[in-house]
Amino acid sequence: MTTFSDRVEQVSISGIREVFEAASEDAINLGIGQPDFPTPEHARQAAVEAIEAGEADAYTSNKGTRELREAIATKYDRDYGLEVDPDHVIATSGGSEALHLALEAHVDPGQEVIFPDPGFVSYDALTKIAGGTPKPVALRDDLTLDPATVEEAITDETAAFVVNSPANPTGAVQSEADMREFARIADEHDVLCLSDEVYERIVFEGEHRSPMEFAETDNVVVVSACSKTYSMTGWRLGWVTASNRRIERMLRVHQYGQACASAPAQFAAEAALTGPQEPVEEMVDAFEERRDVVLDGLEDAGLEVPTPEGAFYVMPKVPEGWCDAVLERDVVVVPGDAFGANGEGYARLSYATGMEELKEALEIIDDATRAVR
Repeated sequence: MTTFSDRVEQVSISGIREVFEAASEDAINLGIGQPDFPTPEHARQAAVEAIEAGEADAYTSNKGTRELREAIATKYDRDYGLEVDPDHVIATSGGSEALHLALEAHVDPGQEVIFPDPGFVSYDALTKIAGGTPKPVALRDDLTLDPATVEEAITDETAAFVVNSPANPTGAVQSEADMREFARIADEHDVLCLSDEVYERIVFEGEHRSPMEFAETDNVVVVSACSKTYSMTGWRLGWVTASNRRIERMLRVHQYGQACASAPAQFAAEAALTGPQEPVEEMVDAFEERRDVVLDGLEDAGLEVPTPEGAFYVMPKVPEGWCDAVLERDVVVVPGDAFGANGEGYARLSYATGMEELKEALEIIDDATRAVR
């Protein structure tokens, strides 16, 4: 008789994917978290050249090419003044694998992992796959994570807490004061702070700060990726940054599950990080313009929505039946409860689509909102 592990039986298919699969081909998709911009040409060309030269045919180091890890280290020095040893970086198959490595390496069966609710769907699932116990905590009214709430949730069984800024699904950006507090909590309670910074460059107001800047111990592990910043979701190239002892443990998981990230993607990522950054700036400017249009449209429809300061999502409060009414009219949105119990009564909309489609979707949303009120 075939049996399955209890860990896998606790995990269900992502609510985001369920909504996406249920939509018609003609629907306007505001449900997917994927930039609608091309990967920068210089990054694509670097991969092509590496393939044509035969440089991408073989395994790289388990951690990734030295050149890519040096580019990542240089990025942290440039952006945050952090001195990162390239040997303290592992190139991964997207930010998702980086999260998986961090949790597998630090969580024992039954240990708790604290994360935001609503929050990115992988935190709950990857905690369960690691054998841990999910411990979601509610957000503030502005949809940011309160350090005091995290600290109150910590027990002797806590292995880690997750910080995500800019955040998926809310678009919220944590303040520098919050990030300093998260670093302090990790230091004083000797628990891991897992900082998910995949959207770090997509910020409209203020600036992104990393708790790694402020930690006095090595209790902060940072996860990031090229996926959103460089519109490289399909390339599957991310990384994890941590101290030597933590990297060594995560490498034990990575080398057996993945061996190394895709070699062509590593060449593309190196070029993306070291080459011209104008495509990123242009994309962020476009997202900010779209955000403002979406906010105006949702408010005109009578919906209450906190202003997101980063990423490319808005999360309005919606009346009962709203998501179904919108989907019936061929606009794809994701119900808030796909991101946790506290997401009930909200919906996530992505504005990573063209302006004309957004304006059409907002007209439909206005009609649907009036229908359910």
